[in-house]
Amino acid sequence: MSSTKQLNNRSGGNASKKKCPLAMGLEDIAPLVRTVEEIPEPITTVIKGNIPSWINGSFLRNGPGKFEFGKDNFNHWFDGMALMHRFYIHDGEVTYSSRFLRSDSYMRNSEKDRIVVCEFGTMAMPDPCKNFFSRFLSRFKIPKATDNASVNFVKYKGDYYVSTETNYMRRVDPQSLETKEKVDWSEYIAVNSATAHPHYDREGASYNMGNSYGKGGFFYNIIRVPPPEKVAGEDKADFSGAQVLCSIPASDSRKPSYYHSFAMSENYVVFIEQPIKLDLLKFMLFRIQGKSFDKVMTWEPQYDTIFHVVHRHTGEQSKVKYSAPPMFTLHQINAYEDKGFLVMDMCCGDDGDVIGDFTLENLRRGPGEEMDKFYNSMCRNLPRRYVLPLTVTDDTPSDQNLVTLPFCQATAVKTGCGKVLCTHEELYDEELFQYGGLEFPQINYAHYNARPYRYYYACGFGHLFSDSLLKMDLETKKLKAWRHPGLFPSEPVFVPAPNATEEDDGVVMSIIITPRTEKSTFLLVLDAKTFTELGRAEVPVNIPFGTHGVFNEMQ
Repeated sequence: MSSTKQLNNRSGGNASKKKCPLAMGLEDIAPLVRTVEEIPEPITTVIKGNIPSWINGSFLRNGPGKFEFGKDNFNHWFDGMALMHRFYIHDGEVTYSSRFLRSDSYMRNSEKDRIVVCEFGTMAMPDPCKNFFSRFLSRFKIPKATDNASVNFVKYKGDYYVSTETNYMRRVDPQSLETKEKVDWSEYIAVNSATAHPHYDREGASYNMGNSYGKGGFFYNIIRVPPPEKVAGEDKADFSGAQVLCSIPASDSRKPSYYHSFAMSENYVVFIEQPIKLDLLKFMLFRIQGKSFDKVMTWEPQYDTIFHVVHRHTGEQSKVKYSAPPMFTLHQINAYEDKGFLVMDMCCGDDGDVIGDFTLENLRRGPGEEMDKFYNSMCRNLPRRYVLPLTVTDDTPSDQNLVTLPFCQATAVKTGCGKVLCTHEELYDEELFQYGGLEFPQINYAHYNARPYRYYYACGFGHLFSDSLLKMDLETKKLKAWRHPGLFPSEPVFVPAPNATEEDDGVVMSIIITPRTEKSTFLLVLDAKTFTELGRAEVPVNIPFGTHGVFNEMQ
């Protein structure tokens, strides 16, 4: 929503928005969403403080970096062309490089010097060189999905790929950032798309989710890609052995749900069917109507949220229907099993319209009343815990809380045959409101994913983009924060220390950018235990606000 009228007419009901203090005097962040140049050859950085010498590898980041071609401008932040970043850290020194992903979308737009490939919030206009009849007919063609993989770095069978939410990925070299071949999921398994947030088990297999649709309806599919078996010397994408573990039918095939991620524990995958809906009729017509993909997504809180539980070793779907009041979630924190219960922690909001709000027009609002009003109209995402009892049978008593874990305030009540209604526990205290809620959660994934854990790290959102880093303690619900005016951090990534004995032995890394000063970016390294700065690596470049990243450890 972009107009003031629409902002004022937005329905309420978001408790987090009411509890967070109103922002006043938010600064201009337009410089954080402008096109920058790539830096393909590594450049040195200036080290302040100390970068621990045991850190050896590459901090890889992804996100939009080019927002126009010729006179054509993208509409949504998600639409910008993927720009990959690499901070290479070795023996206390750091270099920086970046490259645009040479996707088909990027190359075709560059060749024509205009936008010719549709993105999430931008429709490509018909070729003006064609005659009127040809332009008219082009509106009836369903556009091919973009391969502008600007969301994340992901790993399959030991290889790195950059990913978005279509059926296309691009294999990349994590050292040179060179673009390699395009991978189409549908050539390996029967899915039309996949998320940019796979999970990994301890044996090296990767799990993801993707859609499929046809005469039989609309399905959400759980995907498994086996551990690497690549022959030494081979340099090509390998998805042999990829399989669909389970196909979950949509509750309403005409209006399937949008999802960005999913939860996975030691033995279960949980798909969260949330009330952000895709109107398939609008989807078929949006090209004719000249509307972009974001216009076919609607927040429909008359629907409940449904948790579909699937055994990840057998592919068997639970016959129990777990539901919760309407909410939306983009990112999971962690999930694990404990004494017959499945504990799921995630960042949640009460207004799914927020996804469409990140238009470049909104992000480029100047400082002042309009910027403050827009930010204050948005929901705040907050951490929640849901607990699913895994042993529900016909004999399980109804109308009483089935959750008996002593540390949990979440509830689950059997409401009928094979039906359980879940209510969440808030995983924070009121101090979090001062930071605007949180998003982009990360944990000590290598050692604590799918296991009981205590800490996670996230970004606070006191602005439209994150303006603080947070360490959250699940036992005390207290937080530690790194926050400085005018500095905007990226998603934190935890890197465990060698021979670590405690969960938070290690560092947290983030890329810090600012709209106040040109070319004043730095890599920040925090002690994960104390959440105090160890050192930073300053680099004289501009980096737009990005999405996700990973640390690629090098032996």
